[in-house]
Formats: sequence, structure tokens, C-alpha cells
Amino acid sequence: MKKEFGKWLMDIAKYLMTVAILSSIITDMDKTWLYYLSLLFFIVLILVLGLWLIRDKKEGV
Repeated sequence: MKKEFGKWLMDIAKYLMTVAILSSIITDMDKTWLYYLSLLFFIVLILVLGLWLIRDKKEGV
């Protein structure tokens, strides 16, 4: 269950990265640095959480 949720979170991070790239190409917004900084923060947060959930726990190592 945790691995599936972790994979799902990693997919969400990929979709957010796609949104960031496409929106940078299509639109010309004010305060783009704030938009990209907050989006990058959430991408990294979601990606790290997803990777943490799918990690293999090895006993006795």
C-alpha cells in the first residue's frame, strides 16, 4: 500500500514539473520567480515523500 502511494506521489511530482515547463513556454506572468520557487518546493517535497515511501527497509543492516 505504501509503495503504491509513493509511486503515485512520484507521478504527481512529474506532472507538476510538466506543468512548470509548459506554463513557462505558454504564458508570460508577473512574479514568475515566486511561482517557480513555490512550484519547485512542492515538487521536491512530493518527490522526497514518494521516494521515502517506496524505499526498501532491510532488517539487520
